[in-house]
Amino acid sequence: MQIIIPATSANLGPGFDCLGLSLKFFNKISIKRSKISSISISGEGEKNIFLRKNNSFVRIFNENYSKLLGKQENFSFKFENQIPISRGLGSSSAVIVSAIASAYFMADKNVDKTTILNEALKYESHPDNIAPASLGGFVCSLVEKGKVLSIKKEIDKDLKAVLVIPNKIMKTEQSRSVLPKKISFDDAVFNLSHSSFLTACFLEKKYELLREASKDRLHQDKRMKNYDVLFEVQELALKNNALLSTLSGSGSSFLNITYKDDAELLSQKLKDKFKNFVVKILEFDDKGFEFL
Repeated sequence: MQIIIPATSANLGPGFDCLGLSLKFFNKISIKRSKISSISISGEGEKNIFLRKNNSFVRIFNENYSKLLGKQENFSFKFENQIPISRGLGSSSAVIVSAIASAYFMADKNVDKTTILNEALKYESHPDNIAPASLGGFVCSLVEKGKVLSIKKEIDKDLKAVLVIPNKIMKTEQSRSVLPKKISFDDAVFNLSHSSFLTACFLEKKYELLREASKDRLHQDKRMKNYDVLFEVQELALKNNALLSTLSGSGSSFLNITYKDDAELLSQKLKDKFKNFVVKILEFDDKGFEFL
């Protein structure tokens, strides 16, 4: 079997741990039954020996396959990775979702996306990345009684993502450590209103309002202070027709959304200014994980 799983961008500014969207930027995994277990990796992580010795995908796959069938078997795993690791593009959630979906497929069980999403919640307690990785599109989610409730909206084909990927790793655990333990009532109301308004912008296609809707007071600036150049990325993007410019997840990548006709110019401006960063123009993914 083969499966592809998309990169995702979470939070989108104010939607801390609940909003996310899916990008056409994939990891591909091929699995075969085998006499002995084996792992091959190309692309992102191919030189990381730890990923061969202690591979999270293989561990989660084996746990779920064994739970479904009550036995273990040997498989060969081939990973072709595009999603950067520890850059705020949902690499961990991609591993979790694709491993569980693959286990269900190889165990000949029904691969229902809602089931996969709820199983993924056992490994990742926040639905902001696992929901779009499963469902695709723009997704607003919450967790109620251990289950994920999600509303998905397909993203307008007139929009493009201009992604900025710095060469600096920002681990989620470290990034969360700078966040305050308590917040003010005013800041809570600010984020509630902006997150709700941003969701309405996507549902009603009011993209010209995304710049205001994507403002945040809870996490973004605090995380960006760990890497000040990100403020320059955001400023340049907003000056060059970005509809939205937000830290992707916990960083260090930056998500810029623009109309497709403005994407090339914005991309070139960012490449000219930030020569050591990777800048990609991407379409949005509306399908989530897929079997090939």
